Amino acid sequence: MSNIQGKVVIIIGASSGIGEATTKKLAQEGAKLVIAARREDRLKALVETLPNAEISYAVADVTNKEDVQAVVDLAVKKYGRIDVMYNNAGIMPTAPLSETRFDEWRQMLDINIMGVLNGIAAALPIMKQQQSGHIIATDSVAGHVVYPDSAVYCGTKFAVRAIMEGLRQEERENNIRSTIVSPGAVSTELYTTINDPKNREWVKDLMDTGEGFSLKPSDIADAVAYAISTPETVAVSEILIRPTKQVI
Repeated sequence: MSNIQGKVVIIIGASSGIGEATTKKLAQEGAKLVIAARREDRLKALVETLPNAEISYAVADVTNKEDVQAVVDLAVKKYGRIDVMYNNAGIMPTAPLSETRFDEWRQMLDINIMGVLNGIAAALPIMKQQQSGHIIATDSVAGHVVYPDSAVYCGTKFAVRAIMEGLRQEERENNIRSTIVSPGAVSTELYTTINDPKNREWVKDLMDTGEGFSLKPSDIADAVAYAISTPETVAVSEILIRPTKQVI
């Protein structure tokens, strides 16, 4: 029997890419799932591909703390507990700082940082009460390395890394674990959040280069499943996962 079987898992940012792949992987492993994202049609379609899974969905915008709280409330109402909270929503509109794209900066801060904090805030009281739980966030190689045209994106991902380590230190005695999964290039729709045409094309080309230059969403799902499957006495703090041929 898998150590994931029967665990109650919330996945936020589940409608495509890594979130969708993780939903499928954990459903296969017998988890009880509550998934959320902004696009209801995508969530509904995903649930329909998993007829044998124990799965519910809710529409939620991670920048709205009431939305995120409602997802947690749904999981608790349905299953009476939460074992894992996976904060996976993120955007990556990259551009040089000199272009002063204030709206994009604000959006990145709201989704990539506040979205994670909203997820932590909603799940933590339940997990403290249970004296157990596991909070996971999708970080990025950009949370470990800075590179041009991505200063603000890297800043948001460095922030997530710091927040999740702070969470580990504060909640370890309550038996609450924290994990960041930091992928390199992954073939997902993330590049569509880049508004700068040159940068968007560059990232898209990278996705299409072929084997070794970008990961599949299922590669990240496997990493998340590994972190969840470890015993409660083991805290996997970080998984840094790159395509073999990636430079940074």
